Amino acid sequence: MTSTTTPSLPRLPDEIHPHQEEPDTHQQPNENEPLLGRPGDAIQRPNAPMYRNLYLGTGILSQTGLLLLLLSILIPLLTHHPLLPLLVPHPILQLTGLLVATEAILLLQPTTKSLPLAKTRAAKFHAWLHLLSFLLFLSGTVIIETNKHANKLPHFHSVHAYLGVATVSLLGLQYLFGFTIYVTPSVWGGEEKAKKVWKWHRYLGYGVLLMILATTGSAAWTDYVKGQLGVSRVGVVLGVVLVAGGVFPRIQLGKLGLREY
Repeated sequence: MTSTTTPSLPRLPDEIHPHQEEPDTHQQPNENEPLLGRPGDAIQRPNAPMYRNLYLGTGILSQTGLLLLLLSILIPLLTHHPLLPLLVPHPILQLTGLLVATEAILLLQPTTKSLPLAKTRAAKFHAWLHLLSFLLFLSGTVIIETNKHANKLPHFHSVHAYLGVATVSLLGLQYLFGFTIYVTPSVWGGEEKAKKVWKWHRYLGYGVLLMILATTGSAAWTDYVKGQLGVSRVGVVLGVVLVAGGVFPRIQLGKLGLREY
């Protein structure tokens, strides 16, 4: 009589769960190199929760900057009397829009093509958060324009006003740009051709973020904020710098076409 033995199954590495992705180990060494730092400093790791992307690497600087902006602007605004119903919602909505837009960027930034499921999941959150941020910015703009119309005030009398309208317009175009690439790639001639313009969506996105930050910073020099609220310009400028300082060093050069990706 001959005995038979059942071959044992190969054992998975301890760090990889059977239902999760294993990263591709055959990537180019520089594809995940950030703008500042070493390759891999700010990328999502296997099994890491997605929310960790929000403060990974220099992301904690952005979170600190957002908190500083909220405190620097909202405390003087909400403690100033009288609270004007067509004015107070404007900075609240715009600051919330900045918060949501920044988190949308930070959430997707560290993802890589080596973890496609994690990247797709983060991309969906990124899209929905940006839609929410656009609606917040648009609502805030409509409210302040309504206030100016009701009180017979000039609509464009400051750098902040011009930057605000230009930023909301570009944000709408940017959202439409990303939507067509991701949801309707046939507009660009198919999925492969659509992928080739992703980097321009990213370039435009970072440019729009700079405009949002510039618009936020310029608010500290408007007549109302400067003359009545007493908002700390130092706090606003420092908050803007910290937000930018947390986002831009984490940019993956490969995603901008500056490294093989």
